[in-house]
Amino acid sequence: MDVLIALQANIWPVFITAVVLFLIWKSRSKENQRKFGRLPPGPAPAPVVGNFFQINVKEPYKYYLELSKKHGSVFTLWFGSSPVVVISGYGALKDTMIGMGNEFSGRANYPLLMKVTNGYGVLVSSGERWKQLRRFSLSTLKHFGMGRHTIEDKVKEETTCLVQNISTFGDSTFNPRHLINKAVCNVICSIMFGQRFETDDPQFKLMIEAVDDYFNVLSSPLGQAYNIFPKIVGFFPGFLHDMFSTVEKAKGLFKLQTEARMKTLDPSSPPKDFIEAFLLQMEAEKHNPNTEFHMNNLLNTIWNMFSAAIETTSSTIRQSLLLMMKHPNIQVRVQKEIDEVVGRDRCPSISDRQKMPYTDAVIHEVQRNMDIAPTAIPHKMINDTKYKNYLIPKGTMVLPLLSSVLSDPELWKNPDSFDPNNFLDKEGQFKGSDAFVVFGMGKRACLGEALARVELFIMFTSLLQRFTFRATQPLEEIDTTPAVCSFGRIPRCYECYAVHRI
Repeated sequence: MDVLIALQANIWPVFITAVVLFLIWKSRSKENQRKFGRLPPGPAPAPVVGNFFQINVKEPYKYYLELSKKHGSVFTLWFGSSPVVVISGYGALKDTMIGMGNEFSGRANYPLLMKVTNGYGVLVSSGERWKQLRRFSLSTLKHFGMGRHTIEDKVKEETTCLVQNISTFGDSTFNPRHLINKAVCNVICSIMFGQRFETDDPQFKLMIEAVDDYFNVLSSPLGQAYNIFPKIVGFFPGFLHDMFSTVEKAKGLFKLQTEARMKTLDPSSPPKDFIEAFLLQMEAEKHNPNTEFHMNNLLNTIWNMFSAAIETTSSTIRQSLLLMMKHPNIQVRVQKEIDEVVGRDRCPSISDRQKMPYTDAVIHEVQRNMDIAPTAIPHKMINDTKYKNYLIPKGTMVLPLLSSVLSDPELWKNPDSFDPNNFLDKEGQFKGSDAFVVFGMGKRACLGEALARVELFIMFTSLLQRFTFRATQPLEEIDTTPAVCSFGRIPRCYECYAVHRI
C-alpha cells in the first residue's frame, strides 16, 4: 500500500505537467490557426516539435522534394511552432523570388546565423540595413576588381601558388582540400585586407578553421536541431560552442586588421581594401544617428564574405577534380580544349572562356550536379503577402528549394547524371539556361557570383592544364556523392595523384 501511495504521488506531478503542456499546445494551435489559417497545405505537424521528426536531417531537401510532388509547388512545414513555407519548381521560384522579389527579400531569423552575427552584416540583415550594405558591398567589390582584370590577376597569382604546391607531391598521393581552401581564402584576403598570407601563418589558419567548423555545424544534424530548438540544443556543451568560440576568434582578427587601418586611414587617399572603404564610409556618416556603417556591420560583413566565398568555391573545385577522376574521358577532352586554346606556356584567362565551350559546360555541369545549396539561405516575408490562393504572413520563413530546379527532368537532358551536354547545343557550343540557379534567384542572389565564376574557371583550367588527376581506387569505387547534404552539400575528402602533363 505504501508503494502504491508513493507511486501515485510521483505520477500526479507528471500528469499535471502533461496536461499543462497539452493545454499550452492547444492554445498555441488555436492562435496559430487564427494567424496562419491561410498558409499553403503541408504534412500534419506533431505537437511542440512540428515536422522535425519527419525530416531526414541528413538530407532534408529530399524530403522537401517528395512533399512537392504531393502538395505542389508551395507547401508549409512546421519547425517546432513556427511555419516554414517551401517554394519548389522553376515557375514558382521565378514568380516569388523575381516577380515578387521585394516581398520575399527578407532574411529569416535562422538561429545559427543569428547567433554568429547577432543580425549584423550583409548576409543576415533585412530591410534598409541590407539594402545599404548590399549596395555598398557590390560597388566596393567592383572597385577592387570583381569582374575586371585586377581580380583576375589576384586569382592567377593564387592559382600559380596552388599549382606549385601541388607539384611538390610528385608521385605521392595527397588531399587537395587544404591547398585549395588556402588559395581561395587568399583571394578574398586580398580584397578584404589588401594582402595575402603565407599558408603557415597562424592567423590565416585560424580564419580557415573558423569557416570549416562553421559549415560543418551548419550542415550537420546538430546544426539543424539547433535551428529548430536553439534554447534546448544550445544548453549542451560540445562542438557547437567550440565553433562559436572559433568564429569569435576569427572576428577578433578582423577587428585587429580594422584597428590597424584606423590609425593610418587617410580620407584624402583612395581606399586600398574593403576595410578601408568601409571605414571611410563610417567617417562620412559619423554624424548620422541611424547609419548602418558601424563596427558591428563591418566585422560581420567581412565574416559573411569569408564564410560564403571560401567554402562554396573551394568545395566546387574539389568536387570538379573528383568528377574528372570519375570520368577520365571528360578530363581528356577538357585538356584537349585547353591545349588548343591556351597551350601550356601561359595561365588561362577569363577571356579564353568564350573559345572553350566544352570546358565552360563542364564547370557549369559540376555546379548543377553538385547542387551546393539545395535550399539557399532561408528568406523571410517582408509583408503579409498573397500568393496563389494563400496568405503568407509577414515574418514567415521561406525556403527556396533550388534543388527542385537543378534536378528537374523537364529542364535538363540528364538531370541525375553528370553530363556536360546539359550545357551544349547540337553544334557543341555552350548553351546557358535560366534554370542554372546555383547562385540563387532574385534580389538575394549570391553577392560574389562574378568572383566565383572567375575563380572556378581559372583554377579549374590551370589545374587541368598542368596535371592529370587520378584516383587511388578503381573508377567504379569512386564515390562522388557528397559527405554532407544538409544546409549545404560538402564534398567527400579524398586522396589523389596529380600527374604532371608532359
